[in-house]
Amino acid sequence: MNDNVRSSRTILHICNRESLRPLRDQILRVSGFDVDSTLDTKEALVMFWGRQYDLVLIDVEGEKGIKDAEHLCSAIKTAQPEQTVAFVCNWRVAIQTDCPDEIVRTEFDPAAFAQGVQDICP
Repeated sequence: MNDNVRSSRTILHICNRESLRPLRDQILRVSGFDVDSTLDTKEALVMFWGRQYDLVLIDVEGEKGIKDAEHLCSAIKTAQPEQTVAFVCNWRVAIQTDCPDEIVRTEFDPAAFAQGVQDICP
């Protein structure tokens, strides 16, 4: 294999909504990403330490989820400041946080979700 050819881009996807996580994982895989995912933030940190990721994508459900997402983001950015972290959230949540590098703002539109991630992790 040619060393200049990049393998699949990798994403660690943290989503605490059991019904939504597999759908988003599938959208990401169809869009060309290699995806590891979990429902649990503690497991996410274990996974993060076990592999390099091009993007850590954290789903933030409602205003109550901001604190947990920011804690995870802060832990990751403290350990590896160069790691790109993005939150998936609605616009109200997006204006209340400044922890991640990027925000994917969608009201669950699969095409917008995929495009938002592609823009962050081309």
